[in-house]
Amino acid sequence: MSGTMQAVRFHVTGSLDAVRVEAVPRPEPGPGAVRVAVRAAGLNPSDAKNVLGRFPYTTVPRVPGRDFAGVVTDGPDDLVGRRVWGTGRDLGFDRDGSHAEWLTVPADGVALLPDRLAFAQAASLGVPYTTAWDGLERTGVGAGTRLLVVGAGAVGRAAADLARARGAAVHVAVRRPDQARALEAAGFEAGIYPDGTALPTGFAVAFETTGYRLPEAIRSLAPFGRVAVIAAPPGGTVETPVLDLYRRGGSLVGVNSLLYDSRACARMLARIGALFEAGDLVPGAVTEVPLAEAAAAYRAVAREGGDKVVLAMPGTV
Repeated sequence: MSGTMQAVRFHVTGSLDAVRVEAVPRPEPGPGAVRVAVRAAGLNPSDAKNVLGRFPYTTVPRVPGRDFAGVVTDGPDDLVGRRVWGTGRDLGFDRDGSHAEWLTVPADGVALLPDRLAFAQAASLGVPYTTAWDGLERTGVGAGTRLLVVGAGAVGRAAADLARARGAAVHVAVRRPDQARALEAAGFEAGIYPDGTALPTGFAVAFETTGYRLPEAIRSLAPFGRVAVIAAPPGGTVETPVLDLYRRGGSLVGVNSLLYDSRACARMLARIGALFEAGDLVPGAVTEVPLAEAAAAYRAVAREGGDKVVLAMPGTV
């Protein structure tokens, strides 16, 4: 199958004005790969940062995007025609990613899509849920673990969802009343802690998602507690209260989804997908934007964050 497709592409880095939707060659799957007809592709803040030049290993011209959901059209017989989803660091940086009508990935770099998830829902979950999964796994969150989630962005909410499905006791620390109300409506225990105020204490694990509340997260720990960290403030440095850390026997765990390729992420998504299929997890709201409007969507995600945005391929909206 040859021809062209519509895709987001940038030829230079440094400005979101470089985002274009243009015709590019349709990718051909090599040995051991599948070709996926993408139905929806997640748009994460890291995709905008990629265009802005924050990742030195990115090569141009490049089709960005990591998260996707679609249908396998070419590859092993047991996968052709199957609904799949995926994500991974091998997409969108030094090889073309998911913000396109078609995508090629290793055959073991996709997971089967649970029947309970629509394409748009699945495409919104990849980076947030694999990041949260990694953090929970590496800090030992399970049944009965007392967990503090700091922040209610995409990863914070994913961490709270996954931890609750594991049987953990979850408390979410937010800054605004509307965030607390939304979490409480979803059945979570939440508290409002403006910047500069202490967080509650006695937690076995703190999952710090904001990038700037590491000191308070450390002080929230019970003896031998662990802090998972996924972000840093501008400049990359935050003051660390080492005295508080070592007196608690605490541990810091850095969590970076870009350490995992599509194969590793597919293994995580298979386990996450089973929780959705069982009804232990329920997807949240998603904003669908046509691929043709990707440039505006990139600017909005970089400026505002907020609701999860997915790019819908032509003919799907």
